Amino acid sequence: MDPYPWETHHPEGKFRVVVTQTLPGQRWIEILTTADCRIEVCRTQHALDSQSIRAAIGDRCDGAIGQITESWDAAIFDAMKAAGVSAYSNYAVGYNNVDLGAASRAGIPVGNTPGVLTETTAEMAVALTFAAARRVGEAERFLRGGRFAGMRPDLLLGTRLHGKILGIIGAGRIGSAYARMMVQGHGMQVIYHSRSANPGLESFVADYNRFRVSQNLSPVSCHRADSLETLLESADCVSVHTILDESTRHLLDARRLGLMKADAILVNTSRGPVVDEAALVDHCRRHPGFRAGLDVFEHEPDMAAGLAELDNVVIVPHIGSATRWAREGMATLAACNVAGILCGYPLWRQTDILPFLEGNPPQAVPSIVNARELEMLP
Repeated sequence: MDPYPWETHHPEGKFRVVVTQTLPGQRWIEILTTADCRIEVCRTQHALDSQSIRAAIGDRCDGAIGQITESWDAAIFDAMKAAGVSAYSNYAVGYNNVDLGAASRAGIPVGNTPGVLTETTAEMAVALTFAAARRVGEAERFLRGGRFAGMRPDLLLGTRLHGKILGIIGAGRIGSAYARMMVQGHGMQVIYHSRSANPGLESFVADYNRFRVSQNLSPVSCHRADSLETLLESADCVSVHTILDESTRHLLDARRLGLMKADAILVNTSRGPVVDEAALVDHCRRHPGFRAGLDVFEHEPDMAAGLAELDNVVIVPHIGSATRWAREGMATLAACNVAGILCGYPLWRQTDILPFLEGNPPQAVPSIVNARELEMLP
């Protein structure tokens, strides 16, 4: 007997689509219904394991939408191929939880949801940056604990970031959006480490610098670091926005954490395993002036021993994209990925995904990460 409750939308639909968790909003349901899909939604709040997903796929299935917290492994894609699945979409921009090689060998397109959560996640990185710098978590606990006896000149002194050096690890969409926010709002100097140069970001900061100079404000700059080590040694605040793969797992280990300034700030809204969490706990214990803001964790939902007890760490439960607009938009894109493949639509060849979020969506598939491997590109 299935241990999880399920609900079905449009039960008479031609295509059977399995969705492993309830998604926010109604637009995604409307899109799949319009594509004549029978939508079966698991009502659990927990990530399904491989066996449960394979059981849900069953003997016949046409499409599926899964979560970043689930491991979509080779066994699942073998089961999907046997069941006749034509499309899968991750409800996330990242896809490190998906065995892309297995999906491609099974001939199954894998969708993701880029573009819709860029500014939303960057805003959370900004929030964590200042929560850590200004000791907001400590201050709230202090106040709620009844310890506030009035303003004191030395009470919970934090760090001023205006004009300081900002290090960006991974200058993609989200990292660049965060950098722009911090440069424009707080006059920070940007140094970034990325697999390739980002001339767009550098040009933006150069243009903004000319405006600042015209207003008699201090200049700002942006350049690519010679190495990750150079960035870590130089930056007052480091924000992580890189992808997770084998080359970035524990990218920030004990050695590299040790290169950072003793009073630096580390923010991570990318993927938990990019940071060696046990090493971070040890580093924060030994350097009480060092601060961190974390939205993601190495072994979610668990945290490394001692992390939750550290006053110099701000922690939130993976809510980087958690605005209604972004999360409903992600559901819409995931549904459009699956519906588009089932309907035989072509790939969307533009970077702007906003047309999918309002009115009648384009007759196209928003984003397939293994399109090249499946020879779907023109």
